Amino acid sequence: MPDPAAIQLPDLVQLVLDNGFIDEAQAQAIVRQHIEEGKPYKTLILDLNVLSEEDLLSLMAGSQGTDVVDLTSVTFDDTLKTLVPVASVRMHSIVPVEATRESVTFATADLVETDVIDELTFLLAREIRFVFASEAQIKAAIDEYFPAGDATDALIEELPELGENVDEKGIESAAASAPVIRFVNLVLYQAITDRASDIHIEPFEKDFKIRYRVDGALYEMNPPPLSMALPIISRIKVLSNLNIAERRVPQDGRIALTVAGRQVDLRVSCLPTVHGESVVLRVLDRSAVSLDLENIGLPEDIYDGITLDIEKPNGIFIVTGPTGSGKTTTLYSCLRAINKVDTKILTAEEPVEYDIEGLVQVPINPQQGNTFAKVLRAFLRQDPDVIMVGEIRDLETAEIAVQAALTGHFVFSTLHTNDAAGAVTRLVDMNVAPYLISSTLQAVLAQRLVRTCCANCKTFYDPDDDAIRRLGLTRADIGNRQFAYGKGCKICNATGYKGRKGVFEYLRMSNPVRDLINAREPTLVIREKARELGMRTMREDAIRNVLDGYTTVDEVLRYT
Repeated sequence: MPDPAAIQLPDLVQLVLDNGFIDEAQAQAIVRQHIEEGKPYKTLILDLNVLSEEDLLSLMAGSQGTDVVDLTSVTFDDTLKTLVPVASVRMHSIVPVEATRESVTFATADLVETDVIDELTFLLAREIRFVFASEAQIKAAIDEYFPAGDATDALIEELPELGENVDEKGIESAAASAPVIRFVNLVLYQAITDRASDIHIEPFEKDFKIRYRVDGALYEMNPPPLSMALPIISRIKVLSNLNIAERRVPQDGRIALTVAGRQVDLRVSCLPTVHGESVVLRVLDRSAVSLDLENIGLPEDIYDGITLDIEKPNGIFIVTGPTGSGKTTTLYSCLRAINKVDTKILTAEEPVEYDIEGLVQVPINPQQGNTFAKVLRAFLRQDPDVIMVGEIRDLETAEIAVQAALTGHFVFSTLHTNDAAGAVTRLVDMNVAPYLISSTLQAVLAQRLVRTCCANCKTFYDPDDDAIRRLGLTRADIGNRQFAYGKGCKICNATGYKGRKGVFEYLRMSNPVRDLINAREPTLVIREKARELGMRTMREDAIRNVLDGYTTVDEVLRYT
């Protein structure tokens, strides 16, 4: 009997299964791994070593009634190079190899989704056909004949100018026009390839801004005409299945994309403002985020402490830090570390960011009455072992979390505080009884993300006395070590930084700290006692990263 709970298999996995290269269990495992890690199905199939890429290409070509071609024998003339926008070629990892008045043939290394075929058919107004080629040949052809460059200016010039009195139908028509589709594709592609965490699309009184947040800092791209704000925002709302006619209330949606073979989810938030809707897209690229606890950059002593604490049968574990400091990633990593067949894990999140096999994940929706407190109460009737609450915001949620910990459950959650000790006093401020906090809280992890120096243009220098003093150090502390900074280059967009690294502060509960909590001592006293007992503060952890040449003095002073 087939498993009724079996996951629906995608076309490629089904094709390989039907041809006897894998069995049903392997097929289900491939889909689960794709959901968790975002790796393409083709990569996961080839990783099993059950068939070569050449065999897989032949299999796909046979199923589509087409051929496998050698791209080194294709002549890419100017017609082919200018036929399709570079953003579409790079976004979908496809290369035009032949064009007639009636059709365009593309080379691809994987099966192409229906919505991509529909988009290409609309953009080119011709029949779309496919042949197959190896991934290495596709990549080489794209790099050589379709370089990224800055196609923004050319696409902005293509955007139509809308008059002031355009009606709803005119906006819809413009949103569905080829130039707007191409421009939005470029915005999304550029953001994802630049590793942006967010895309901000904001109309103002006299201009229309599109900005990317990369490594925590905002960068502005060349702005399109203000008159195109509505069509561009409408196009994004269409992609995320939102009501394009409704512009008076906030709306939330999602877009699922495959960009250059990577599965990417975009969380879309629309907010009505004085000058139109402000749209922010949060980029959730599962393939770019490691959810393994050993890979998130924890210092060895903190990693050892966390792995011990999260295996306890009951208690509360809190991760604290500002928005965008990686709290959710850390929590997911902890949950994955304890996610076993014999453990029932429930999560309440606003919204659910990553789907993880084996976790029962519930989205919070206050508009529909689904609050953290209400869902948490329901969780206790679901026989859980571990509960994750997205955030403790009020006394009601805090009390239920404490009650859950007292009755034999382990609870993970987050708080917005500046440091680990501050989480304790925040709970006291919420009117949670100190004796309940001291008896249930197991540990608090505070974290920040600091930008790391670009490896390509990193330069070492001898720090001056002022830099050493600002870090609270002395010449003796530094010894003969040099500090690092990035000069700025093409790879890091002249910022000197590329990527981010976590800095951490780990407060483990001990009897002296519990006594201070019961005595309602302030944050400062709890922090100093924890330091006496061996806790390293976030500033101290960040300074360690400066001395090791990972980040700069400015980053440490800015974030800790």
